[in-house]
Amino acid sequence: MRISHLDHLVLTVADLDRTVDFYTRVLGMRATSFGDDRRALRFGNQKINLHQVGHEFTPRASRPTAGSGDLCFIATVPLAQVLAHLAGEGVPIESGPVRRSGATGPIDSVYVRDPDRNLIEIAVPSNSGSLPG
Repeated sequence: MRISHLDHLVLTVADLDRTVDFYTRVLGMRATSFGDDRRALRFGNQKINLHQVGHEFTPRASRPTAGSGDLCFIATVPLAQVLAHLAGEGVPIESGPVRRSGATGPIDSVYVRDPDRNLIEIAVPSNSGSLPG
């Protein structure tokens, strides 16, 4: 067996509306609903299904907890634009810019926190130039 790609992942969150606002406003994802009042966030060919703490759908993780995620997203704009957008939205930078090792090669990253304090890495593929900032 070989896995080709990630279809979706699940985040357990304290407040669905607050989470949807952050991911749509700050990260440009699209909110969607499906099934019996389930909510998700779409980006590219992937999605994040949202479970509210205490109201998780089954099957589920054995210990679903808000704030336990550590996710990396690849941006389609230069890191300088990412930094400017985050500043405009009032989102503080937790760390970075820093160079990291991504799935397909070097990436330049900044780290922020979502409303549940999940660590969100926003990255762009590294160029031979220096990091902004």
